[in-house]
Amino acid sequence: MIKTVRTVMLLLLLGQLWVMAQQPSVTAPSAKDETTRKSPVQIGETAPDFTLEDEEGRTVQLAAARGKMPVVLIFYRGWW
Repeated sequence: MIKTVRTVMLLLLLGQLWVMAQQPSVTAPSAKDETTRKSPVQIGETAPDFTLEDEEGRTVQLAAARGKMPVVLIFYRGWW
């Protein structure tokens, strides 16, 4: 029963991600807007560009993937 529920939830999540990927992108705010942002990014709004290191120390920039492939951002507290 639990395995079935997990499978259904995973399928629903994947379906939602696919639908979101099919929607036209929202124009990114200007750099001035990013420096004065006081509220979190809203649903459907384009994420602001940022650069971080991955678990292997390589620099990854959001703008490098934007428009080339679907991007799912997951933030969690890692051990690296």
